[in-house]
Amino acid sequence: MKVERLAIPDVILLAPPRFADARGFFSETWNAARFAAAGVPGPFVQDNHSLSVAAGTVRGLHCQIAPFVQGKLVRCVRGAIWDVAVDLRHGSPTYGQHVAAELSADNGAQLWIPGGFLHGFCTLLAETEVMYKVTAPYDRASERGVIWNDPDLALPWPVAPGAVMLSDKDRALPPLAACAPWFRV
Repeated sequence: MKVERLAIPDVILLAPPRFADARGFFSETWNAARFAAAGVPGPFVQDNHSLSVAAGTVRGLHCQIAPFVQGKLVRCVRGAIWDVAVDLRHGSPTYGQHVAAELSADNGAQLWIPGGFLHGFCTLLAETEVMYKVTAPYDRASERGVIWNDPDLALPWPVAPGAVMLSDKDRALPPLAACAPWFRV
């Protein structure tokens, strides 16, 4: 398995091998021992699956605070996304910085985003499906978020602001400057 620590080393890009033949391919997308050796601890308690109909759909930026802080292992099973993680750990040397990677059905890459990070993605193709494992269950009271186009974060989204598709909930999220510190190192 190819393992790449990104500019924020706690966020890891993983590419499990694919074994292809005339039928297609086979890939082991999760193996607890191999992923733990690569720095993805688990355990995972829930799998999530989303479908975004249009290219330019943004989901995020989301996180959960204690007691239901979530780490996420994200992969794209159809289409392609630009996946982003923003460090929200106060006291971290990379606080407020982001890393991103393209995940697609073609490249089979997965992104490990530990707790303490905002997570979001933008679909690059129509009919994109994303699956991700989380280390804590969804809890509405623990859910937090930051507006996708916060000028202080200056994320280089691959969609024009006027073309983005957002949920009403994501459209109403506050900027990071209006949020209390949610995580500390």
